[in-house]
Order: sequence, then structure tokens, then C-alpha cells
Amino acid sequence: MAIIDVTISQLSESVAEATLLNWKKKPGDGVVEDEILFEIETDKVVFDVPSPASGVLFEILVGDGGTVVPNQVLARIDSEGKATVTAQEEAIREARAPEPTAVEAEEVIVMPAAAKLMAETGIKLSQVEGTGRQGRVTKGDVLQAIATDAEPSSPQPPPQPVPRPAPTPAPAPAPAQKPKPVEAHLEAPLMTDRPEQRVPMTRLRARIAERLLQSQASNAILTTFNEVNMQGVIELRNRYKATFEKEHGVKLGFVSFFVKAAVHALRKYPVLNASVDGKDIIYHGYFDIGIAVSSPRGLVVPILRNADQMTIADIERKIADYSTKAKLGNLSLEELTGGTFSISNGGVFGSMLSTPIINPPQSAILGIHATKERAVVENGQIVIRPMNYLAMSYDHRIIDGREAVLGLSAIKDALEDPARLLLDL
Repeated sequence: MAIIDVTISQLSESVAEATLLNWKKKPGDGVVEDEILFEIETDKVVFDVPSPASGVLFEILVGDGGTVVPNQVLARIDSEGKATVTAQEEAIREARAPEPTAVEAEEVIVMPAAAKLMAETGIKLSQVEGTGRQGRVTKGDVLQAIATDAEPSSPQPPPQPVPRPAPTPAPAPAPAQKPKPVEAHLEAPLMTDRPEQRVPMTRLRARIAERLLQSQASNAILTTFNEVNMQGVIELRNRYKATFEKEHGVKLGFVSFFVKAAVHALRKYPVLNASVDGKDIIYHGYFDIGIAVSSPRGLVVPILRNADQMTIADIERKIADYSTKAKLGNLSLEELTGGTFSISNGGVFGSMLSTPIINPPQSAILGIHATKERAVVENGQIVIRPMNYLAMSYDHRIIDGREAVLGLSAIKDALEDPARLLLDL
């Protein structure tokens, strides 16, 4: 018997422990090297842990829902053990094996999450085109193959209408009675059919709650508002969006304009890009912009690093990549760590106005909202313009109202006249 310990490596500098969500195997099951054994949830991401070797899962030391720390032994594998090979294991082996070709090619690398999904869905390696680095097959590639093959073979019959029950005739009105004493009402049965469900918070939700409370308790939060006429950005986008997509392979959205405008304002007023450390103010000479993204597990804020050095196309590609990863739960710890300023877009859900909460240790956050046509006054005339309400929350301990108001005005000016971004005005 050759026993191999199953552990997890260092999570990250800011994550000391995690939760083992669920095991994919049970003791006595055969496992294949790199096959997914279980899922780990930190306060930022969920990731799969693969088997370090092939053999038999000999012992599980931490069950579902248990708390784990780096380098803790979670299970043991007998690398010399024999077990019946399951259909899933055979599919994983088949997925990893390079397909024979007339000319010898390099072995196709299948990522563990992709191999697991291929085994569960029956997708063959020949049906999947790897788009990862050096042709690696990713989970997203498998999902794309599944979507491509998901065409129905024959039309489904339309659903049959469900007959409604005949209405019950209303009972005849009862003769008037004297009101019952209060004691009789107290004896009436409690209301039924009022279900409740108690579920524990996920680590991510608990961490979000902790950080929001920390932000409210440690920052002197104040919010300033302004409105911006989006006509200039809308016209620019409409004029070039088809050419932009053809040239860069990604759609031209609106958030990239807000990112560029925010960086423009942070250059003018560096304290908006600063953070507090004890009694010191740290002025950051770089611009790492956090973009709030909704995911099935909750709100996450991946970082656009060195956003000042990114083009509009770079920003759009990165945001699209982060959105896909958030939906699939594939964001890495590195992508979620850091940031000097954040942008929260409640407008995608129809929000008209909100007061965003600062993401510690940052000192300011920009909230953008739904763009709506509204009546405004220009040159003494009432006209209809696409307006967006902006909100900037800031830490009043280091940011005075002057810098906050002027910073938000700089964002407004850049959006209303995008040429300012090119001329750095």
C-alpha cells in the first residue's frame, strides 16, 4: 500500500481558511490523477481540487461543509489500490488522450474542470475546440460545444392547456351574529402555509456582510451626486460600434467610457485614488479599477490592473472575460485582490439612484445608473436628453467635499465631451 496525502496549498495572503463544499468521490472509489475530488469555497472564489495521483480513495478526513486550512491533510489515496473503473473515469481518461492523426501532433491538454464536465455530459474531445493558452481545453470550451450540439432532433408538441377547476359557488350569507368575546379570538388556530427556510451564509456572502459592516464602521462615508448628459457617448458609440466590433472582436459598451473618465478624474485628484493606513495616507501611482460584477454566488469585484494603460478595446475584452468567469465561478484570487478605486453599475438592473458603499481599503467608489430620457433645460429651452445620475461615495477622513465634487464633475465633463479624454483636458 502506497498512501498519498490530499492537501490544498496556500490559498492567498488574505485567506487563512476555506470551506470544503462537497466530495465528488467516496471512500473505496477509484480515482484518476487530476480528476476533481472536491470543491473548495473561499470568501472570494470557488475552485476544484484535483486528485494528486491515480488509485483508490482510501480515507476522507474532512467531510462536506468542513473548515480547511492550507497544508491540512483532507484525505488519503492508495496509489497501488485497485478499483472498478467507472464510466466517468473512463471518459476522463479518453478526454485526456490525444486523438490519433495522420501526422503526430502535440498532446491536447484538458483542464480538470473541463474533463469533469466532458465526463458528465458525454462530450468527446473531438467535439471541443481548445481556445486556452497553447490550445488547452477549458470549461468554457466544453460549455460552447454543449450549446452547439444542443439542437432538438424533432419539434416538441406544444404544451396542452391545463383545465381549470369549476368555480365553487359562493356560500349563502350567514345570518348576522353577535361579535365574539376577545377570549374566543385568542383561541383561533395560528395561520398556516407560511413556510420558512433557514440556510447558512456562504463564505462569500458572509465575507461581503463583514466587509460592508467594516466599511460603514471604519469610514466616514459621504456621497455626492451629479447628472451627466450621455448624448456624446451614445452618438460616438453608435457611430463606431459596428467598425469597433469588426476590428477588435468585442462589442463596444458603455462601462469602458466610465472607466476612462474615472481614470481621467483620478489623475486630476489623486486623493480619490488613495487609501488610509493607520494615520498615513497612501497615494497610489497606478490605477487598478475594480468593476462590480454579479455572479450566482453574489457580488464580486475583479480588478482592471493598470487601467490607465488599457485601450477601450482592452477594457471591453477584460470586462467580458470577467463576466463570463463570474457566471462560471472561474475567477481567480489574483483577479479579485487589490484595487484602488471601484465602479458599481446598478443601471444594468434599472437602478435610478443609489449610494454605493466603499470597498475597503479604498477611499472612493463611483455608482452609475440607468440612462433615461429626461426633460432638461438647455439655453433656456426644455429639451429631451439621455441622462444618467452619478453618485460618488468617499471617505471624508481624507477626501474633502471639494475634491469629491470636483472629481465627479471631471467625470461628468469627460463623458459629456469624450474628446477631453484624448486631449487630457
